[in-house]
Amino acid sequence: MKKSIVILFCYFLVLSSLNAQEETKNYDEAFKLIEVWLDAQKDYEKLPGISVAVVKDQETIWSAAYGKANEDADVSTKTTTLCSICSISKLFTSVAIMKLYDEGKLRLDDQLKDILPRFNLKQQFSDSGPITIRTLLTHSSGLPRQADVPYWTGPDFPFPTVEEMTEALNNQETLYPASYNFQYSNLAMGLLGQVVSELSGVSYEDYVIENILTPLNLKDTRPDMPMDLYGKELAIGYSALNRQLERNQVALYEPKGVTPAAGYSSNVLDLAKFASWQFRLRASKEAEILRPSTLKNMHNVHWTNPDFNLTWGLGFSVYKGSDGSKWVGHGGSCPGYRSTLQLNLKTKMAYAVMINASSTNPGKYSSTIHKVLMKTEKLEEQKDNDVNLNDYVGFYNSQPWGSESYCGTWNGKLVSISLPTNDLSESMTMYKHIEGDTFRRVKSNGELAEETVFERDAKGNVIRSKSHQNYSNKMN
Repeated sequence: MKKSIVILFCYFLVLSSLNAQEETKNYDEAFKLIEVWLDAQKDYEKLPGISVAVVKDQETIWSAAYGKANEDADVSTKTTTLCSICSISKLFTSVAIMKLYDEGKLRLDDQLKDILPRFNLKQQFSDSGPITIRTLLTHSSGLPRQADVPYWTGPDFPFPTVEEMTEALNNQETLYPASYNFQYSNLAMGLLGQVVSELSGVSYEDYVIENILTPLNLKDTRPDMPMDLYGKELAIGYSALNRQLERNQVALYEPKGVTPAAGYSSNVLDLAKFASWQFRLRASKEAEILRPSTLKNMHNVHWTNPDFNLTWGLGFSVYKGSDGSKWVGHGGSCPGYRSTLQLNLKTKMAYAVMINASSTNPGKYSSTIHKVLMKTEKLEEQKDNDVNLNDYVGFYNSQPWGSESYCGTWNGKLVSISLPTNDLSESMTMYKHIEGDTFRRVKSNGELAEETVFERDAKGNVIRSKSHQNYSNKMN
């Protein structure tokens, strides 16, 4: 009996210790560097606005926003600012389809023509397999990428209605045999939206609002672009850079029949909730919107391209990270907006990024933020003597050889990053304090390299740094 009590006590002691470690993990210094980096990238890449949220399982542990949602009216971007989430919309359509699957209203291998008799797109390959719900979800149906309407063409973006999309099917034919090759298809997802309406007996929009958005309390996620909020809560979208390095305002569009593929609006905080729901459901034994097993199945690979370079789940992009961990998610690109939502199933970390400008790369930000935070996870506290590192914190002029650099603190040491940089995690240079205002660069193998000496003014304020006999003046 005594032995059992001792074992039980030790178990709770270890458990308490693990929980304490998890609770005390501090990302503050990492997020400070990320904030500096994002603010700089916003300026150097001429991003109108960018918003970001980071999720750890059931908690949004950090969110931030930079720039403008409306440059002309001087409306700042906030974490609550709405943007088009473009193709992330496909995830909500996929969940709707799989809810009908859970309810026994369809099977993954049901043929589209049996559910939508009006589907009459020409199959040009006599040896093709059937076009099924599964092939539509995995973009392996062989259908064209778009409906036969030029709705991505500005300045007016003539998105078709459901009726116009259906009528235009007469003019189209398959690009590949079904289950032969990956062909990303907005048309396929638009048709899945029609399947949702056909089998549920209500409009697609009403179904997702009642069965997904409302139960998950996603109050700022809509299967439309709210015209009345445009330029205020809904960010104005801007174009790719022209030769004058300017971004022009893009007209707001009404997605109509393409809504299931690319018509939703949301913000990073709601996408963070959507990610937390997925982590929660995967760990649960009870259904919430979907059965846990159904979501896990959606996160599994259901399509692999013949060259093995692309894998896809049921609606989700599924891929392996550089460390071998499994990622799921989706990106989005629409006129004036780019977005991404990426979930790491191993760490239960997720990243939502929105930019109100075309030809930008939100995935660069989500992947870099993850790498920086994973560096934090591996660190052990190493305080550098008793020096006050805050004296050296700030921006330093790197002209004419570079733009600027920033010195900050990282795990009790001084760190420098170059700005701008595509990958913050690769730009970090660590320094070890030697004495006074003298530091030495720490090489990747732990060896010490050249000195960096900081100089002060008569009041004791750091005004510049000297390395390789050259100076960089502090900018603030």
